[in-house]
Amino acid sequence: MDLKNLTISKAHQALLKKEFSVLDFVNTYKKNIESKNTVIHAYLEVFSDLEQQALESQKLIDAGKGGFLTGIPIAVKDNILIKGKVASAGSKILENFISPYDATSINRLKKQGAIFLGRTNMDEFAMGSSTENSGFGVTRNPLDPTRVPGGSSGGSAAAVADEMALAALGSDTGGSVRQPASLCGIVGLKPTYGAVSRFGLIALGSSLDQIGPLTKTVTDAEIIFNAIKGKDSLDSTSYYPDPPALRLPEKLKIGIPWHLIEVDGISEDVLKNFKESVSKLEKLGFGIEEIELPNVKYSLAVYYILMPAEASSNLARFDGVKYGAHLNADNLIDDYFETRGKKFGKEVRRRIILGTYVLSSGYYDAYYNKANSLRSLIKSDFEKVFEMVHLVLTPTSPTPAFKIGEKVENPLEMYLADIFTVPANVAGLPAVSIPSGMVKVHKDELPLGIQFTASDYREDLLFEVGKKFLGESD
Repeated sequence: MDLKNLTISKAHQALLKKEFSVLDFVNTYKKNIESKNTVIHAYLEVFSDLEQQALESQKLIDAGKGGFLTGIPIAVKDNILIKGKVASAGSKILENFISPYDATSINRLKKQGAIFLGRTNMDEFAMGSSTENSGFGVTRNPLDPTRVPGGSSGGSAAAVADEMALAALGSDTGGSVRQPASLCGIVGLKPTYGAVSRFGLIALGSSLDQIGPLTKTVTDAEIIFNAIKGKDSLDSTSYYPDPPALRLPEKLKIGIPWHLIEVDGISEDVLKNFKESVSKLEKLGFGIEEIELPNVKYSLAVYYILMPAEASSNLARFDGVKYGAHLNADNLIDDYFETRGKKFGKEVRRRIILGTYVLSSGYYDAYYNKANSLRSLIKSDFEKVFEMVHLVLTPTSPTPAFKIGEKVENPLEMYLADIFTVPANVAGLPAVSIPSGMVKVHKDELPLGIQFTASDYREDLLFEVGKKFLGESD
């Protein structure tokens, strides 16, 4: 079975033609996981009911009721709930928490007959850009195990990149799908805020989080997105135009904010590759224009006020009383301190402290309110630009994959890894990272990615440009 060149569409056709059974398909991935996961550590758990899932999916196919995703093996990030399975969000505080229900995205994939291989490693509560902050060990980049896969969906990205899953679900709060996709050489989509229900996603920043697919092709990302998108009565922030009254323009115009790209801190290799990608897009017939996004340079600062504030609020529920870990102390208050102090990792404690500070009396107006005002200006910048162009193009990450341990003691440097991805979350816009080539760093060949951002609910434009850039046929 040639997993390397397999896509969802090809696998779907092979399953329909009985070239292999769902069980054989799933077992091939299971063997790959068994041989590779000890080094890469993409999975925290491989589910024990794979055979049962495979047999149920096979029945759908045999009855002629199978869809594109029936029998397709998918990995799931550890913060997306699957009924009866552990969902720990990469944290010791939820180490033994078993979900009592399915996330809406999982429920929609179950109805299609998708196979859930297991849960993938992640930065604890999705706080990180390297998957070094997991409570259960570091995930390694399959292209060079001495380097990070990106984060926080590093386990999902590594699983897809190393043929341990055909596709995966991740979550993206500030780049956590797109950045690891770039560092692992695959496709990562962050949908429009609300396009995919957040019900059943363990929250980090509720106004920023989105579930999105990690895949080998843009077409595969589109298939999964179409399966999980749409309004959900269980998530009041969810919405998607149905049917979308959208038309593709005759010629797509792409805007490039060079003032944000040609700055210190961007790798020369990334800049060179980006300029080559722009030339390729011009040759493909896309219009290229220089644009200005005057307030977008503040996105990272805005993000690191809003996200810790929302995290501080969301993580208050993990107190050692309601559910999750509980450590005994002399009294109730000390129970809280003992449990949260020992079961939350360093990065989670850091962000809770930051968030509590910016929400505290005397600082709320100075920080949180100002950040919200700037957020509106950033959104307005994009709205004005989208009156002139259809897409905004930047690199996905300012550097290729960095060495494990290289930035872990320097949180500010680590936060800068999100410089190109956070604007889409702050503005609630859809964005996709697609592979743009390889670069040689010392003796290592490492992947790079470029990022397209579109206006609200224009994921179709992202799929259009991404397929043409990668040469995918319809």
